[in-house]
Amino acid sequence: MTQPPDPHHQARLTFRVRYVECDPMGFLHHSNYLPFLEMGRTELLRSYGISYRQLEARDVLFVVTKITINFKRPARYDDELELLTRIIKQTHVRIDHTYELYNTATRELLSTAESTIACINKKGEVQPIPDFLGTKFTAPLPGEPPVPRP
Repeated sequence: MTQPPDPHHQARLTFRVRYVECDPMGFLHHSNYLPFLEMGRTELLRSYGISYRQLEARDVLFVVTKITINFKRPARYDDELELLTRIIKQTHVRIDHTYELYNTATRELLSTAESTIACINKKGEVQPIPDFLGTKFTAPLPGEPPVPRP
C-alpha cells in the first residue's frame, strides 16, 4: 500500500492571459476564472496519478456544488499567472479545494477561491468516493492518527 500524499500537496499551473479572455478594457473577464479553477483541480488530480478520464471510465464523476471567488487585483492581457490548487478537506462524498491566483512577475495575489465537489455516478446519484481512491487526498499531519473515513 502506498503512503498517503503530503496533506499540504498542491498543484501549480502557469499560463498566460489570452486576448480572447479579456474584456474591452484589457482585463481578464471574470467569467474565465471558473475554467482556470477546473484546470487546477484536474492537474491536482493528475498529480496524484489519476486522470479524470480514468474516473469517468469507472462511473466516478465529480460535480461542483459550491464555488466562491474573491477578486483582489485584475489580471491583464498577456500576464503570466500561477494558480495554486489545494485540497483542504475530504469527506466520504465530497472534496473541498482552495485556490490562489498570482501574477508571476509581481507575485501579487490576484484572487482566491474555494470550491466543493461531490462524487456522483453517471445517473447523477450521489455516491461515496470509491475505495480505490480511498484516503488518497487526505493524510494526517505528522504525529496525528490516520483520518477515518465514514
